[in-house]
Amino acid sequence: MFDPKALWSITYGLYVVTARSGDKLNGQIANTVFQATAEPARVAVSINRNNLTHEYIEKSRAFAVSCLDETTPMEFIGLFGFKSGREVDKLGQAKHREGATGSPVVTENALSVIEARVADKLDVGTHTIFVGEVVAAEVLRPGKPMTYAYYQEVKRGRAPRAAPTYHAPEGGAGEAAKPAPPSAPDEAAKPAAPVPGPTMKKYVCDVCGYVYDPAAGDPDGKVPPGTPFENLPTDWKCPVCGASKDEFSPQD
Repeated sequence: MFDPKALWSITYGLYVVTARSGDKLNGQIANTVFQATAEPARVAVSINRNNLTHEYIEKSRAFAVSCLDETTPMEFIGLFGFKSGREVDKLGQAKHREGATGSPVVTENALSVIEARVADKLDVGTHTIFVGEVVAAEVLRPGKPMTYAYYQEVKRGRAPRAAPTYHAPEGGAGEAAKPAPPSAPDEAAKPAAPVPGPTMKKYVCDVCGYVYDPAAGDPDGKVPPGTPFENLPTDWKCPVCGASKDEFSPQD
């Protein structure tokens, strides 16, 4: 038998992997980053072959990894995880610096950064595993690295369709093939007060699979716990991908 849920027990972190091609910069969220060897120090990343970051790593033969803090806001994760670099200048919206290899190094929300030159690669079908020899590494500040379990269980995030660990949400809406257009959060929007009533229903983003749980609210968006989906402001947007409120469906 093959039960795919057995794979869900494998632990991961959450990272931003970046690369450049000429004067163009791009990056994406990745959870499959791991240290392959200690001497020499090498790290490996798994990148979808259709992603722009894959193209840039192939061309530059280098990449950088930023290890994200547990406090990283969902809007930041959504920028790198659910928007395409072919449509959005991601690095133009995040603090970064040029690294030793020329790759952009994202420092915003990062605890540490690692830079590597590609030493080998393995074609695994939909993805390529790039093995990089570490040429620079730095701890930026103390903190707690975000695990993929924390991202899913506490942040209520989901894997993008292009992720190696993607699985369709059970009993709910799946992800759309294309990401929603970028949109900035409306800081002036104020959530409506909770109202008493029957058990409040959870809603699923039709674009990225994010689940809005009324019991938890949306802390990053200043929506207090106990706010029913129906009482969210009309201009409220998905904290992950920026989808509008009318792009959510009730969770079965």
